[in-house]
Amino acid sequence: MTAPLFTVLIDTYNYGRYIEDAVRSVLAQNFALEQVEILVVDDGSTDDTAERLKQFGTAIRYLHKTNGGQASAFNYGFAEARGEFIALLDADDAWLPDKLKRIYEALLQDARAGMVYHRVYLCPENGELSKDGHFAAVSGQVTKNRAALLSYPMMQTSCLVFRRETLQELSPVPEVLRTQADAYLTALVIFVAPVLAVDEYLAKYRVHGTNLFHGAQGQASASQLENRMAMRTALVEEIRRWLAAHGRNVDAKDVRDYLKQWRKAQEADSYLLRAPNRLTYFRHLVEYPAIYGELMTRRHIVHSYARAAAGLLLGYRHMHYFDEASAARRGRRAARLQQVPPAVNGQASDDKTSQQ
Repeated sequence: MTAPLFTVLIDTYNYGRYIEDAVRSVLAQNFALEQVEILVVDDGSTDDTAERLKQFGTAIRYLHKTNGGQASAFNYGFAEARGEFIALLDADDAWLPDKLKRIYEALLQDARAGMVYHRVYLCPENGELSKDGHFAAVSGQVTKNRAALLSYPMMQTSCLVFRRETLQELSPVPEVLRTQADAYLTALVIFVAPVLAVDEYLAKYRVHGTNLFHGAQGQASASQLENRMAMRTALVEEIRRWLAAHGRNVDAKDVRDYLKQWRKAQEADSYLLRAPNRLTYFRHLVEYPAIYGELMTRRHIVHSYARAAAGLLLGYRHMHYFDEASAARRGRRAARLQQVPPAVNGQASDDKTSQQ
């Protein structure tokens, strides 16, 4: 049997209510489906996932295993995958119809690219799509450029596509990672191969109450926070272990600063569980411009240091006063700019850019 071009790996656990939409979104691709295999790795679901998938017949391969977590499901699927490229899709997400077409076109542009990623819409339960998710288009040899390294984003599972030989250099994924296995792959792939960013919305990331990083109303519960903090600790340990094993100096300044994003996220989550004292919070805030200042505009740097000072003055629990006042000032400034004639407004923007 001829190997397919793409293997679509859908990992699922008790997401029967979403799995049909995920599979249908792959079958609806504007791409030759004879060049695509769909693997659904069921990580020990106890709901009606298997029954719901019967309707797809031989269009998919359904692989059921004992529950072991996301990394375990990935490893199981990677071992079965036959495609040249492996595209990941969470069972509660869905792709837009041009996803595989656009990704393949991007891959044809750079035979060295080990991973491609793209934008995703946020899709809450009401179905209204949002563009609020973070995205930074960073392509090429990321580790060769400090600014690229510090800008490089950790994107959602459903926007990641890997070249098979690149993925083999990162496998197996440590199975201690019951979640955040996608972050492990994303974090380390840049040390193996160049990456490509496609600045287009090609998938929908569903936001619901059981997301690791989004609760039903966008707020994580205490149990979700504790879970993702525990997994983040394991994630960083495994990233550092891989880097050391492959001859990377984890104490080099750029690598050390790259890894600080997880420490900062860990600190922010811990504050949601227990508010820090003012000095601790100040140190947390002032470190952002210290690390990322070269990526910021002058205005952003000033704002960041002002926010750190406000944290020291107001404390964590009252920081919303500063943030609300800042948002109001930005709103007034935006309103004033809208009242400026277009030619003047354009010149003002050019002047601001030249001064930053």
